[in-house]
Amino acid sequence: MKPLKITETVLRDSHQSLIATRMTTDEMLPILKTLDEVGYYSLEAWGGATFDSCLRFLNEDPWHRLRVIRENVKNTKLQMLFRGQNILGYRHYADDVVEYFVQKCIANGIDIIRIFDALNDPRNLHTAIKATKKEGGHVQAAISYTTGPVFSNEYFANYAKELEEMGADSICIKDMAGLLKPYDAFDLVTAIKAVCKLPVQLHTHYTSGLASMTVLKAVEAGVDIVDTAISPMAMGTSQPATEPIVATLQGTPYDTGLDLEKLDVIAKYFNTLREKYIASGQLDPKVLKVNVNSLLYQVPGGMLSNLMSQLKQANQSDKLQAVLEEVPRVREDAGYPPLVTPTSQIVGTQAVYNVLMGERYKTVTKEFKGLVRGDYGKTPVPIKPEFVKKIIGDEKQITCRPADLLKPELETLRAQLGDKAHQDEDVLSYALFDKVALKFFENRDKAEAVTEALADASQIKYRVNIHEVK
Repeated sequence: MKPLKITETVLRDSHQSLIATRMTTDEMLPILKTLDEVGYYSLEAWGGATFDSCLRFLNEDPWHRLRVIRENVKNTKLQMLFRGQNILGYRHYADDVVEYFVQKCIANGIDIIRIFDALNDPRNLHTAIKATKKEGGHVQAAISYTTGPVFSNEYFANYAKELEEMGADSICIKDMAGLLKPYDAFDLVTAIKAVCKLPVQLHTHYTSGLASMTVLKAVEAGVDIVDTAISPMAMGTSQPATEPIVATLQGTPYDTGLDLEKLDVIAKYFNTLREKYIASGQLDPKVLKVNVNSLLYQVPGGMLSNLMSQLKQANQSDKLQAVLEEVPRVREDAGYPPLVTPTSQIVGTQAVYNVLMGERYKTVTKEFKGLVRGDYGKTPVPIKPEFVKKIIGDEKQITCRPADLLKPELETLRAQLGDKAHQDEDVLSYALFDKVALKFFENRDKAEAVTEALADASQIKYRVNIHEVK
């Protein structure tokens, strides 16, 4: 028995799950130094969907956000979520891009990189793990937890052992849909600890209402670290709340040592933001409710908020239940992929099309075709040949590591970007989200031109005033 360590998720997954990753850097800035004083094991502050959201919706440079957080967080480790060969995008990238991205993440302030693959295909983690070790970062290799025909404790324990042998420094059980039940968590942590010597961290979501109980049983089984979110931005599709877990373990051998009064200061700050998000409509009260049906549909928090957004844009919000029922059917067809980015978006979007079109697979997205073809790696269960034929026709399935088919692309990307780059990291933004990044760079150039014009005008005014004084 030893004290439990806490990773606070409010700067990343918490708002990704509740408000589709719309928290701005300016909203984070006033509370960063207080977060740094609490004594968390780490702050999850970057990665996941934050990169895309910064560029696409917030007109922010994600690299600038990381540097700002690092400047204000001096004592606490910063960690990020990294999608293996997908990096933070939605396709596989060549190894040289993965390596350079990892290098820049650590150079800009990341300490721990949580690396996962949506299909639990270890081949897709190899390059990111190797690159992180080379740069001196901490590799937290993550297991995408799900349920289905092949997903036993033995399956996950063997995977954890394989990740340890690949060079991981710690293991994360990534329960993105809140599917892990309390007693199953006890057994799973026990099974992993029996074959793996590394620290084990648990990441879960409150979607099904089980998360706090799941955390407690995992703690009793010897889990080393858990992810939580400060209470105003917790529960619903987010993580279990930090404060109740801290309070529960006080005076026990697992006591976190965190100060509830300091946590209260943080809670009061985010409570104000929460009220603002609710008032603006950014925070839909639906995502704050417990939905035990998530155990049936396996829909993660971020996926649920995106599905609701897609249907709302199509004026078809009343079709949500039908889409949720379609998701597991699409997942079965596609070889039971765990539902986490990018597979959650791929399966979810295809389910939306199936429902809205009134005919299954009448319209098939290119991403879903890619999943079936093998662009993302090996699915946990082989896809039925007749379904493969239906989706990709006479195209050949990919059976090797998908990235083996990709030529180095970093220098080509640099050449394409040319003088639009203002920093080394811009080529990586362009690599992940080319059109979105170019629009951001254009807006940035316009803003800088305005700033320069204002500065010139100020200098002219200054010279005139000096002349008048003389």
